[in-house]
Amino acid sequence: MRLLADENLDSNIARGVVRRLPGIDLVRVQAVGLCGDDDPTVLGWAAEQGRVLITHDVATVRHFAYERRRCRNRGRIIRLRQRQR
Repeated sequence: MRLLADENLDSNIARGVVRRLPGIDLVRVQAVGLCGDDDPTVLGWAAEQGRVLITHDVATVRHFAYERRRCRNRGRIIRLRQRQR
């Protein structure tokens, strides 16, 4: 699986994913020059590269992902929620 970690994703989570799934292909937004880019740009890059976006950003990314789907554009996201304590 090819993943793109959004810039807001906790780095401990990204490291944990790689540690538990050694064969996973995970890159961070910061590493591919997308830091500070808007959500549609990040989603578009992930789709073009065949990557699933992992994010905590439920407020805006979800809207753009649904819009991409509505327009029949590729793009998948995994939305992580903070654990309730």
